[in-house]
Amino acid sequence: MPPIEHVSDTARWVAIYRAMESERPDAIFKDPFARRLGGTRGEEIVTSLEQGRATAWAMIVRTAVFDEIIRERIAGGVDLVVNIAAGLDARPWRLELPASLRWVDVDFPAMLEYKTNLLRDETPRCRYEAIPADLTDPRARDALFAQLGASASRVLVISEGLLVYLEAEQVKALARALHAVPTFRWWLADLPNTRLLKMMQKQWGSAMDRAPMKFGVDDLEGFFGALGWRVAQFRSAILESHRLRREMRMGWFVRFMMRISPRAKREEVERMSGFVLFERT
Repeated sequence: MPPIEHVSDTARWVAIYRAMESERPDAIFKDPFARRLGGTRGEEIVTSLEQGRATAWAMIVRTAVFDEIIRERIAGGVDLVVNIAAGLDARPWRLELPASLRWVDVDFPAMLEYKTNLLRDETPRCRYEAIPADLTDPRARDALFAQLGASASRVLVISEGLLVYLEAEQVKALARALHAVPTFRWWLADLPNTRLLKMMQKQWGSAMDRAPMKFGVDDLEGFFGALGWRVAQFRSAILESHRLRREMRMGWFVRFMMRISPRAKREEVERMSGFVLFERT
């Protein structure tokens, strides 16, 4: 049996990475709930994967950068955060958030029940709601988005660790559905390009057979621009990892090679993976 039995297992896997970072004396963020949320299953996944701990840097950097961008958007006037495929994200409990902010997690019923049960004795920092939904059902998805959009004026949508598991047509459908709601102003996502996608597919091999990685994009502006979203921010994973001092093994060598490479090659490496804030057009 592969270590990842369902795509929801990736949430337990990433929670253990957050726990690993939180327990460092020089942690760049603190998630006191991560070890509890990841549980024994999350530990088993990290241990069983051949490069389970070596790849922690990528998820740790993603968490820290998403934290920063979310804080920026909330300071800019966001009144509702909609976290789709929320998994075991504990930001409503761990971040300093305005008490007036609404935060809605959307995910499969079993995942939300698991999380809310484990955190039932904890108090969220904002107005929190968990909505179980199957976002692969277009009618249910569109009705939910319309309902949420009508209840707020400036909405930030988060899809952390989601798009890579979708087919290109599913990403397009999601982008259109989000853009159909006028109050959905910003959309925060993480994306690899097609070269990195192929590398990840080869790296993880059969371990991800039940949660295959399917989507990468080389022309962010073109692909999402045609769907009504412009790139407001792009933060390169490799550059952010250096800034945050959480680089991959041999990261110094990658940066050295980038410095001596032609500009086009350097930019290609910088954009292999990144954290993207889209703004509706």
